[in-house]
Amino acid sequence: MTTASVDTEHITDDYMHKRIGNAKAYSLLVLRPTPECFAPDARPIIWEHGRRNMALQAAGIMPIVCPVGDDEIAGIGIFNLAADEARAVMADDPGVRAGIFTFEVHPCRGFPGDALPC
Repeated sequence: MTTASVDTEHITDDYMHKRIGNAKAYSLLVLRPTPECFAPDARPIIWEHGRRNMALQAAGIMPIVCPVGDDEIAGIGIFNLAADEARAVMADDPGVRAGIFTFEVHPCRGFPGDALPC
């Protein structure tokens, strides 16, 4: 589906106001690789980073986890936490502690119940 084929006629102002009124605060994670990320000995640490991300997702702490895997961004995620709490969680990430990743956390808003399509 292209944006040209999206039907906007059924998205009323009332619908938009209700949806925006239900928006919730989240935190957006941007994970960046450092040069150390591409070293062969980084693989086991990255594996444990992934395990931790899956545990955070299973616990509902970071319900959206999206590995990116290019040279500029290693991944993005959405935390169900305030930005300062998300920063504390990421400061304890094995890849961050090992200097393989750096990160940014930004406050954002989203709509509870949204999900990635299967």
